[in-house]
Amino acid sequence: MAAPPTPRTPTRTDRPVLEARGIRRAFPGVLALDGVDLRLFPGEVHALMGENGAGKSTLIKVLTGVHPPDAGTVTVDGADRRFSEPLEAQHAGISTVYQEVNLCPNLSVAENILIGREPRRLGLVHWSALHRRAERLITELELDLDVRAPLSAHSIAVQQLVAIVRAVDVRAKVLVLDEPTSSLDRDEVAQLFTLVRRLRDRGVAILFVTHFLDQVFDLCDRVTVLRNGRLEGEYRIDELTPVTLVHRMVGGELRSLDALAETSQSGTATDHPADVPFLSARGLGRTGSVEPYDLDIHRGEVIGLAGLLGSGRTEAVRLLFGADHADEGELRIDGEHTVLRSPRTAIAHKIAFCSENRKAEGLIGELTVRENIVLALQAARGWTRPLSRARQDEIAARWIEVLDIRPAAPEAQVRNLSGGNQQKVLLARWLLTDPDLLILDEPTRGIDIGAKTEIQRLVTRLAAEGTAVLYISAELDEVLRLSHRVGVLRDRRLVATLPNDTTLTPDRILGAIATGATS
Repeated sequence: MAAPPTPRTPTRTDRPVLEARGIRRAFPGVLALDGVDLRLFPGEVHALMGENGAGKSTLIKVLTGVHPPDAGTVTVDGADRRFSEPLEAQHAGISTVYQEVNLCPNLSVAENILIGREPRRLGLVHWSALHRRAERLITELELDLDVRAPLSAHSIAVQQLVAIVRAVDVRAKVLVLDEPTSSLDRDEVAQLFTLVRRLRDRGVAILFVTHFLDQVFDLCDRVTVLRNGRLEGEYRIDELTPVTLVHRMVGGELRSLDALAETSQSGTATDHPADVPFLSARGLGRTGSVEPYDLDIHRGEVIGLAGLLGSGRTEAVRLLFGADHADEGELRIDGEHTVLRSPRTAIAHKIAFCSENRKAEGLIGELTVRENIVLALQAARGWTRPLSRARQDEIAARWIEVLDIRPAAPEAQVRNLSGGNQQKVLLARWLLTDPDLLILDEPTRGIDIGAKTEIQRLVTRLAAEGTAVLYISAELDEVLRLSHRVGVLRDRRLVATLPNDTTLTPDRILGAIATGATS
């Protein structure tokens, strides 16, 4: 990690551009915020930190007009404001860029920047003026983009930059960045940070929400920490270390970096040369998705998959769950030739898959925690053999306790839970099926250090009990910490499967990703 920067003195008088005082917000059965304060000054990057469920997302929604506060005040430039919708907050100078970019990929870069504010002549869009204005904004922020190109031609990182340019064009005084780096690689993060620093130097107050500790220390001037819906404290970044920041976030129950180290599997893999793998793929591939690959997975073994976004990690495992159909190669389960025609077939063979897109492909937000947990088990039984309500209640109560799902409310709608607790609900669903192979695609992305620790410990325990685990993560340290072997993907090809011994390092994996070579 780079040395913490010297905190800048915000370009301000003593008055914050935005100040929230005593913010309280409750939902049925949940007190999300209880007397929270926040100050944002012009010309600073301010981190908002806390475990999943600490209240970060709710606070952002209060500040941006999605939810009105039940109590407390929000002031902008010293004037009290109460926003009834996000457009009012935007008119007051508060713009938000969310983790999932909310733009139109079928439109051009210029159209996305100026959508809804297109210059017009005689009632029609004045295209040359639109392009000139977009180019001026791009040039002012020292970016190099073709504003006429379709947004879909660009990476997620560039789309994030376009979303920020759009936010700045609506005269933002405050820019809220909600997990903007969760899907970006290192170079893309550096590009984003360059733009953020330019905006900071122009006097914009930036609220930066992230779960990456190193990014907080690389970029931010101050940090506000929330815990269990309450304000834990506000700090200059040079007053903290990563360890003390984790302490502030989790309180007395330190499930921190030291706890994560305890989960390490490196060098402990069991040799299986004479065993029949639980699953064996030979030449398995799908045209246009992933090149044919070979992979063996034994019971009690954690196989990590590493590679850049778009390298084919998810595409490779979807073939092992029947979510996509292989058009070449062979799959064997316990030595028997098997064709996975659908996810239901995979479930029948005791394979479980937690998708990285838990909202679109995993959880059903309108259903309760209880209903989401029992979903896979009920599907495996068939809808003609429904689980009784008493049995559902028993199952939900058990897994809520085992995985420490918060709040412990089985009838809460799952969409109202934090990201980390949603991930636990999804894990509970699949663990309930007692899988022989558990496929986890980015299970800790966007969740806090405490929930991450619990999930990684769970993976270690499952492997020790004989479950095979296929683990995908963009965080190489996480892959190395948990895996017995690491598969490396590059350009939709599995280029190497490396034993996790003392010679395997993040640099060696990055070298394989970059070149396709393993030495």
